[in-house]
Amino acid sequence: MENIDLSKFEEEERPIDIKYYITKYSRYWPLYLTCIAIGLVAVFLFHRYTVEQYQVKGSIMIKRSLSPEVRILDRSQIFSGNNNLENDILLFTSKNLAEEALKKLHFDVSYYAATHIKEIEMYENSPIRIEVDWEFPQNLQGMVHLSILSEDTYMLSREETSFMDYLSAKASVGEEDILGKIFSFGETVHTSKFKFKAHLVNPNRVGDMVGFKIHHPSTLVDNYAKSVTVRPQNNYGSVLEVSMVSTVVEKGRDYVNALMDSFLEYDLKEKNRISENTLAFIDDQLFLVEDSLKSVERRMQNFKVSNKLLDVNKEFGGLLTRIESLEETIQGFEFELAYYRSLEQYLSDKGNDYSEVVAPSLVGVSDLLLNGLVQNLVQLSLERRKLLSVVKPNHPDVAQLDQQIDRLRENVFENIQNLVQNTENRKGEIYEKLRSYDHQFANLPEAESNYTHIFREFKLRENLYTYLLEKRAEAGIAKASNVPDNAILDYAKKGNLIYPKKPQNYGMAVGLGFMVPLAFLLMYHYLNNRIVDQVQLKSFLKIPLLSTVGFSTKDTNLIVAEHPRSLVSESFRSLRSALFYIASEKKCKTILVTSSVSGEGKTFVALNLASAMALSGKKTCLIGMDLRKPKVSQYMGVSNKKGLSSLLVGTASPEEVVQATKYENLYIVPSGPVPPNPAELLLKDRLKDFLNGLKEQFDVVVLDTPPVGLVSETMDLLRFSDVNLYIVRQNYTHKKHLLMINDLYSSNHVSDFFAVFNGFKGGGDIYDYGGYTYGYGYNYSYMKKNKYTGNYYEEEGELQSSFIQKWISKLNK
Repeated sequence: MENIDLSKFEEEERPIDIKYYITKYSRYWPLYLTCIAIGLVAVFLFHRYTVEQYQVKGSIMIKRSLSPEVRILDRSQIFSGNNNLENDILLFTSKNLAEEALKKLHFDVSYYAATHIKEIEMYENSPIRIEVDWEFPQNLQGMVHLSILSEDTYMLSREETSFMDYLSAKASVGEEDILGKIFSFGETVHTSKFKFKAHLVNPNRVGDMVGFKIHHPSTLVDNYAKSVTVRPQNNYGSVLEVSMVSTVVEKGRDYVNALMDSFLEYDLKEKNRISENTLAFIDDQLFLVEDSLKSVERRMQNFKVSNKLLDVNKEFGGLLTRIESLEETIQGFEFELAYYRSLEQYLSDKGNDYSEVVAPSLVGVSDLLLNGLVQNLVQLSLERRKLLSVVKPNHPDVAQLDQQIDRLRENVFENIQNLVQNTENRKGEIYEKLRSYDHQFANLPEAESNYTHIFREFKLRENLYTYLLEKRAEAGIAKASNVPDNAILDYAKKGNLIYPKKPQNYGMAVGLGFMVPLAFLLMYHYLNNRIVDQVQLKSFLKIPLLSTVGFSTKDTNLIVAEHPRSLVSESFRSLRSALFYIASEKKCKTILVTSSVSGEGKTFVALNLASAMALSGKKTCLIGMDLRKPKVSQYMGVSNKKGLSSLLVGTASPEEVVQATKYENLYIVPSGPVPPNPAELLLKDRLKDFLNGLKEQFDVVVLDTPPVGLVSETMDLLRFSDVNLYIVRQNYTHKKHLLMINDLYSSNHVSDFFAVFNGFKGGGDIYDYGGYTYGYGYNYSYMKKNKYTGNYYEEEGELQSSFIQKWISKLNK
């Protein structure tokens, strides 16, 4: 066989027929519906057995800001933002703050409803409460079930669902087994590994079973510190959004709110630390001044009694008052200098933690610049301490704060030196005035002079004591009036379901339920190398499609003869009409039937086509020219001892091989015994003479020939035919088998060739791509029985409808 040039058969680019694909794949709607239903059921079961997770969130505003003095003296703060939100975010996720929040809550025990569907935590709805003694080591692992027997008693048990659960229960309980025993509510359950009490909260739940788990505080702190997510609500504001994911909305809500409250308490505690240090300093000074004041008071009283002095102020009041005023001023300078030196010494000794510095305004030092610098130094120290609670000292943010603190400390040192020098100068001036008054006082009598010295010392101690009391009251008021710099904007109230996402999952189930079978069908049809429908056949075949023959479900191959009112018989009548139209000028029409390979139904078509011709009154002869695999005699029920091969070898006459059948106008020439050289026999002139003789006797001659793609003799038989039918079978004929007939047709080696689509199974109510084809007859469309065909084809009523078809029919009524 010569090589076939495949380039001739490359299909021209054609527009995609959307209607074709919609019709083709919409026929599989039961498959789509089944897959969608399976997907929806699977999603429903997934939701039913999955523990739901909710996101709860609150918001807090950060309002800390540095004073103008710091922004002026620290150039790095002039153009930077006022808020350091990163430090606050780290504080929210720190274990220290998580521990403070958990102290407000009863999270050390979790309570669960007894259910086999999924784990449901009861939280506030639990009918019991477990009081754990954390001073005792707790080693109760896994879940323990508590059955409420009555309002006074209960029993503990476990449900081991696996071997590992059984081993865990044994390892937890140990030798002192408490499972299966009855205890009283309020009674201490004490073993070597745990100690707790159970309390009944809701007496109406007698008979229920509740599971509980005991969590160690350190484990809780680790888990909850990791579970919180903190982020700014926007890029320009100072509001932080605090959120977490929880299986119980109320539990997550309580923790987020407790965490935000603990954050404010931490902030307030750091602010109160300054006031507490001030109060401690003043109390120490008051203790010393009070002792000296009492001592001076006793001396003055004894002196007045022993020297009989009644009213010293009347005699020396003016001079004494001026001296006392100057001494009070000197005492104030001494107090300020002591504070300056103490502050300077404190800043020199400490590293970078100045959070305990006493502010100047709290001890009566009224210098505004120094007061602002010290306050901001304390503020930066507090920020550093907060940052060190969550990061290491070598963190870049800590290094940045250290640089700011160092610059601010140098500014404080410089300011202290200036204040000390100014205070010393003013103190020297007051001493000069005091010496002049002392010179005047020296001229007084000795007793009065001694008394005056004692009285001056008393007044000095008294004024200092009164001053410290005032400052102590001011510091207490300042501490009581402290409020957090930050504020909670929104407490966590409700939760948003984030897992599972039910609407998305149901939508995905519908989408996948449709797309997965569609993708499977597309892949199947793409990889399928067989012809599946008429449109595909027309796209691969270059010869005209003359007719479509439906698939036969009958037990016989003589459909037209034995079931003339069936749908398949009607398809052959359609083919008969088309052939009459094509070869209308021929007195005797010779029709050759062939195919690509064996099994495509060429003998079935030839047999029923001959029967259809005979039913129309045409005297028809069917010749079995497939000498290699004769089947015509078997289908017709006649003897194959003498046939065409016998005629061609000269052992039988034409009258002997032409046999009448039981059907009117239908005759048959069997193939005869299988010869050793069928190709050479069909080349003899005797075949030509025999066929010419038949054309004189019959109106139609049908030639059942071998497959054109397997044997060579079929090409030699084309010279005897008027019309050639090429049989293509649905879901059987390979696309590559059509290359040969296309090559022959394109190269004009064959003519008068027409295709017949055999064994077609229509889908849906109507599966029609027919109409008139290439100007020759029409394509018969295989239609199932429906409300339009009614009972026109009565014999098709024997077909049993499927359950789905019956169900759809009921819905359509």
